[in-house]
Amino acid sequence: MRLFGTPDDEARPAASATDPGEASLTPSIRIAGAWGWRILVVLAVLGVGVWLIAKLSDIVVPFLIALLISALLKPGVTWLVRHRWPKWIAIIVMLLLAIVVLGGLVLLVVWQVRSGLPTLQKESLKSFDNIKGILAAPPFNLTSADYTSFINKGLAALESSSKSLASGVVSVGSTAGHLVADALVTIFATIFLMIDGEGVWRWTTRLFPKKARPAVDGAGQAGWITLATFVRVQIFVAAVDGLGVGLVAYFTGVPLAVPIAVLVFLASFIPVIGAIVSGVFAVVIALLFVGFWPAVILLAGVLGVHLLEAHVLQPLVMGSAVKVHPLAVVFAVAGGSYLAGVPGALFAVPTIAVVNVMVTYVAHGKWREPGSKKEGEQEAAEQVVPDTGHQPA
Repeated sequence: MRLFGTPDDEARPAASATDPGEASLTPSIRIAGAWGWRILVVLAVLGVGVWLIAKLSDIVVPFLIALLISALLKPGVTWLVRHRWPKWIAIIVMLLLAIVVLGGLVLLVVWQVRSGLPTLQKESLKSFDNIKGILAAPPFNLTSADYTSFINKGLAALESSSKSLASGVVSVGSTAGHLVADALVTIFATIFLMIDGEGVWRWTTRLFPKKARPAVDGAGQAGWITLATFVRVQIFVAAVDGLGVGLVAYFTGVPLAVPIAVLVFLASFIPVIGAIVSGVFAVVIALLFVGFWPAVILLAGVLGVHLLEAHVLQPLVMGSAVKVHPLAVVFAVAGGSYLAGVPGALFAVPTIAVVNVMVTYVAHGKWREPGSKKEGEQEAAEQVVPDTGHQPA
């Protein structure tokens, strides 16, 4: 049965004559049935894939993080190799540079927190006294006896849930062990992808039938270019968000302005939602430790940075890299967070962007033409990231 009916198909009475049920079906019902079972098969395959990824998250998540890091550092390695640096030295230099930058951010946050801790403690006591004054006034009318009762009830609840707390401590220790193991897997995967990413991709391509390899290889090339561009552009957008919110927090006198800026920078790797959540957290800190009007000013700054991202950075800068509608980005982040939490929200947009480019490349059909692979790679590289020389890792 053909998927779409033709006059020849309608002129064949033999099959319908032997099957009265088939003869009673209209061509539209036959087409709907053909589409229906194929869609169900595709959904079943996707469901099994999501289930396997969830079960193998300790392997999949470190590999995806390593893929993002490799996409970020690979252009630097390529540039150094073009300037006659040995490849292994170029890889070590780029990895050390990434470690230095990340370690510098951590040290900066720790130094800022330690230096601002005394002031933060004083402001915390003032805020606590203010809150007590508000609760002591109508309509709350809370007294010291009420606070003592709440504290006693809290201590009793802690004593009764000591077993749960102990199991929670064990769970935290287990989670810390998993984080260390995942970090080691990420480091090793990054190193091997930087060293022989091209070989890994060639091996992956050979898993497909020979006739499908040109399409798979070309789609992988296009997807890799999109991923590398997305990572670099997302770092730029996150830096603008973090710098904007951090400057507003600094000039309004909010304590820990630098840690707030770093938090916004890291959270902005989750598009749209991350900057909003971290910005609300900064506004709450301003409200508790500085006052109402500084919090209002900081809220206006957060909204201004968000509008800049939504109306300037996302359409003009991110749009060329992702090529996905902003509404699809929001639903992708929401769906990814629902299925896999923070990792799902982090990888949702790059996954959709890469899949979109790969499917478009395969559906376009240029890979069937002789010599079109190299021309297509060169054209994509010139349009997205000029003169990179990337290969899929």
